[in-house]
Amino acid sequence: MSLRNPIQEDATLPGGRVVHVRVGVPEDSYVPARERDTVAVEVFDNGEHLAAVNTVLGVDQDSEARALLRELVDGLESGALEPTAGAIEPLADRLRT
Repeated sequence: MSLRNPIQEDATLPGGRVVHVRVGVPEDSYVPARERDTVAVEVFDNGEHLAAVNTVLGVDQDSEARALLRELVDGLESGALEPTAGAIEPLADRLRT
């Protein structure tokens, strides 16, 4: 499996707001999908970007991306993470093995 097909999950924040978390290769209408290899984390609220950061993951690191997604959703839902780039960046920058 490739992260060119992103993995996604909703997270319910402590205040009840639901955000959408996406880990995968971001869409780019200027570069063909097969040529893109940057994996990003994106957080949306009703289709509006709240945060986007690049990760250290490669496009074929599906299990590592799933672990990152689970960690992000758990952190957002517990209130340990805010839905901001500054809050999620340390997780996106950490190598997973």
